[in-house]
Amino acid sequence: MTIQKFEVGPFLENTYLLTAEGKAVLIDPGFSSDSEFQKFEQALQQQNAELIAVLLTHAHVDHVLGLPRVLDRFDDIEVYLNHSDLNLWERFPEQSKMFGIQTDGFDFVPAPMDEQEGFEIGPFKMDVLYTPGHAPDHVSLYFKDEKILIAGDTLFQNSIGRTDLYKGSFDVLKNSIQTKLYSLPNETKVYPGHGPETTIGNEKKTNAFVKG
Repeated sequence: MTIQKFEVGPFLENTYLLTAEGKAVLIDPGFSSDSEFQKFEQALQQQNAELIAVLLTHAHVDHVLGLPRVLDRFDDIEVYLNHSDLNLWERFPEQSKMFGIQTDGFDFVPAPMDEQEGFEIGPFKMDVLYTPGHAPDHVSLYFKDEKILIAGDTLFQNSIGRTDLYKGSFDVLKNSIQTKLYSLPNETKVYPGHGPETTIGNEKKTNAFVKG
């Protein structure tokens, strides 16, 4: 499996493209311009891979801003999102308006992505970890065989996701990190929703917000 990062949009959000065996999944498409989207398309073509799904760690505006472009370009792509709280998904236009961005709402509900072990999409197998605190619908995606964690906005390098938004809670986020993420092997590479990569071991030692 290969992973490519695109730092996109006004929020400098990390969008990830995972490819394996000629298939691809896109995680948290935050594209805000045609040029950003074209870079993703070029990468997909270079990998000679077919896009088979979009996975959302949560539905904050910066993580779904590019989804309309993806759906316009690729037909019959399944979109997955945890259904613990669909308020953010349903209020996407209102979220966008808060940041001066004009968007339309979505006319469908994503397929549910419940917490589970061994969730499979094509050649991709992952554990879905429910990690609320930053957002009530938040999940992190752990690829055990590759020792990779797509952390969304739970855990950053030496930082954590903000907890002052809808249903945010520091205590809930701290518990998510300590029980779901810090229990992973120290060598697990963490790909966050913003900023550079880190490891579970490094964050357990150095993260000033949540101690390991």
